[in-house]
Amino acid sequence: MASPSGLQSRLSRQLFEMWCSDKKNACVITGYVVEGMLVKTIINEPKEVTLMNGLTAPLNMQVHYISFSAHADFAQTSTFLKELMPPNIILVHGEANEMGRLKQKLITQFAYRNTKIISPKNCQSVEINFNSEKRAKTIGRLAGKTPEVGETVSGFLVKKASTIAYTGAFGVLKHRLKQIFESVESLPDEESEGPAFRVHERLTVKYESEKHISLHWRPDPISNMVSDPVVALVLNISHEIPKVAVESEEATKTEEENNKKAEKVIHALLVSLFGENGKLVISVDGNAS
Repeated sequence: MASPSGLQSRLSRQLFEMWCSDKKNACVITGYVVEGMLVKTIINEPKEVTLMNGLTAPLNMQVHYISFSAHADFAQTSTFLKELMPPNIILVHGEANEMGRLKQKLITQFAYRNTKIISPKNCQSVEINFNSEKRAKTIGRLAGKTPEVGETVSGFLVKKASTIAYTGAFGVLKHRLKQIFESVESLPDEESEGPAFRVHERLTVKYESEKHISLHWRPDPISNMVSDPVVALVLNISHEIPKVAVESEEATKTEEENNKKAEKVIHALLVSLFGENGKLVISVDGNAS
């Protein structure tokens, strides 16, 4: 199996020219055959074919054509849509008049359902609204009766934010997020009741304590995509902080050890030059020490 199917160039043409002269080989053609291409020529099984370099070669290989179409007709398409019963149908990749006819038939067929059928032009934007299912647990009198569809209920809605352990600087987190997201804006204290900033206008990060921060967002696909890298970054920074602290302590210990070694080397050098009781007199501007 190789492309393009018309044998006009690239891999399929190269393989054909390598194998066409051997009667042990065969070429199986499937799909639509375009007039003027090599694949259309070899269906008639000529004795010779013209190669890409202009020379000719004998066509000894077997040639088989299987009529196969990857396109569905109206009966197949309508049966498929009846099985799925989608709320939205978008028709693309087709001749404009035929697409219009298909659209009208589908509108007639699905007239009993609230199905939106669209046949957009090239580069035309299409907006589809998805209503995701949201669940809430109820307690008290509200849980005693199952409400009917469309019935209004009243009570308190308690939402729990995602609290994450974080001991780093709040400003460092904001700086790191600015390197990932285009929009990271600080919120006024009166709005957030403490240090906070909003990421991509979708997620709010609030400073809760020296050891915790909280993330607040509405559960929709875009906000969920924003929250994932934010949580990953917070966890990554939390792992980096102990590592940096350990490295700083090790660097301090190493510097102290080097200073002690330097003192020992200098002391040994001076003893070798002046002895244990020797004195080194240094005079600067008449002042000796």
